[in-house]
Amino acid sequence: MVALFLKYLRFEKRASSHTTKAYETDLKQFQDYILHQYDLMSPEVTDFNIIRSWIVSLVEQKIEPSSINRKIATLRAYFKFLIKMDLINTNPMLKIKALKEAQSLPKFVETKAMERLLDDIEFEDSFEGKRDRLIIELFYGTGMRLAELLGLKIGDIDRYTGMIKVLGKRNKERIIPATPAVFDALEAYIKVLPSNLPDTILIQTEEGKAAYPMLVQRIIKKNLTAVTSLQQKSPHVLRHTFATHLLNQGADIGAIKDLLGHSSLAATQIYTHNSIERLKKVHKKNHPKG
Repeated sequence: MVALFLKYLRFEKRASSHTTKAYETDLKQFQDYILHQYDLMSPEVTDFNIIRSWIVSLVEQKIEPSSINRKIATLRAYFKFLIKMDLINTNPMLKIKALKEAQSLPKFVETKAMERLLDDIEFEDSFEGKRDRLIIELFYGTGMRLAELLGLKIGDIDRYTGMIKVLGKRNKERIIPATPAVFDALEAYIKVLPSNLPDTILIQTEEGKAAYPMLVQRIIKKNLTAVTSLQQKSPHVLRHTFATHLLNQGADIGAIKDLLGHSSLAATQIYTHNSIERLKKVHKKNHPKG
């Protein structure tokens, strides 16, 4: 049933390979738990008490609530699938509640640090240098996700209108405007590509193959290390940076929601906390009684 569920995720729900792998890992951990603790082979024969005992065991291992909640979400999706397929009659997840999480603010790179990276630091005049600069410009200039960047084709970028088409979560397309710097970096990069046909994958390795997540993550980490002491240096940090900088410059929260491809405003509102913290610092620094 687990294998069937993973196929359903990948081919019917169009989940990304990253999401599918995460679900597979969570279900494998749950299977191992019920096998060793209850001598059960199949998750579909478990009940509320068994699932709750697994969650308690995860808490006792001091696993972060956010990670446990992801595993709960995996089981919710799995048992919902079993119900849909008429493979079980009752859903044991109905009484399971997510754990409370301490809300942490999104980490972002300060404006001056981004200016230093993109204006002062010289990238190598090579295929890798041009590609790496384009990657950073795309993340910072559009706020797209890693999976969206890796899926970009040359034909998705319209240099005349200044717009980029991306395929987001749940196979939803959206159109994002990009900064002039993105198109300047694109022009330089396209010149060193062997093929510039519309269906050619944009971000490539030196061997002409499609880039992969670990490569892009290494590129981001290497370049951000030169300008920031943030512990986390990832594509998602640049996405957070894009949203935070827009908000700090007065952009409408609803517009930022659409640019990021969020399905609800609640997911975007966390960026307002960064702006509030910034205002507090400005107030404290500049007010006579601060």
